[in-house]
Amino acid sequence: MSLLLLGFVSHVALFSVFQHHRAQDLSYQQLRTTLAKAETPVGQLDLDAELVTIGTPVALIQIGATQLTEVVVEGSTGEALRAGAGHRRDSVMPGQAGTSVILGRQTAYGGPFGSLNELKPGDEIAVTTGQGVHSYTVFALRRAGDPMPAPLAQGKGRLELMTADGLALFPSGVLHIDAELTSPVQTTPTKVLAYPALPPIERAMGQDQSRLFSSFFMLVIFAAAGITLWWLWTRWGKWQAWLIGVPIMLALGVTAADTIMNALPNLL
Repeated sequence: MSLLLLGFVSHVALFSVFQHHRAQDLSYQQLRTTLAKAETPVGQLDLDAELVTIGTPVALIQIGATQLTEVVVEGSTGEALRAGAGHRRDSVMPGQAGTSVILGRQTAYGGPFGSLNELKPGDEIAVTTGQGVHSYTVFALRRAGDPMPAPLAQGKGRLELMTADGLALFPSGVLHIDAELTSPVQTTPTKVLAYPALPPIERAMGQDQSRLFSSFFMLVIFAAAGITLWWLWTRWGKWQAWLIGVPIMLALGVTAADTIMNALPNLL
């Protein structure tokens, strides 16, 4: 259990951060290329009139108050949010008329939205998309039970950032950051996907139940490795067992943690 816990902490604090940085580097290169070619998706459909593939880089968000620069990918599943912040597919793109919703993790995989609670009204947010650079001004931070913002006027734009609230990996709810679009509103393509049709795993704190079996399977493998380590202890001696078994157990612990994170809420 100690090795499993150590593997989980190592994954969240170290290995998942490396995964996030690598994914961000690749996403940034892809986004820069599509922006240069004017091929970055600006709506729910791509150039082939198909829903934009989950994981496709669609924007770059910059928040000076928290020193955040993050590539935003399409989709908000737990898998998509490993690579960075994720645009909720039923909402408009940043800069367009309506409310654009972007979700991000609080702690794991770089925790890009871990400092959103430091924002205050008046802070500026810039988002670059295929339609240019768009400016937003924060006007509210809210949690469950707080008043909802006033309905958005026709032809106006708003940005809503969402992440887990509370202690790291022990969320007490969802934190919402509301920001008003202050730059010109861009052309808004027709939406073909509405919120009721959005899969639950793409909503705030969504969990992929299909990942539970693989998580259980990894825990079984980890337990079997632990039994093998005990057997080696009795046959070879403790130092030989530790020398061979502990690195393997830690590697399995990190792998198990990575698998388990897929089954946990997407904003952790």
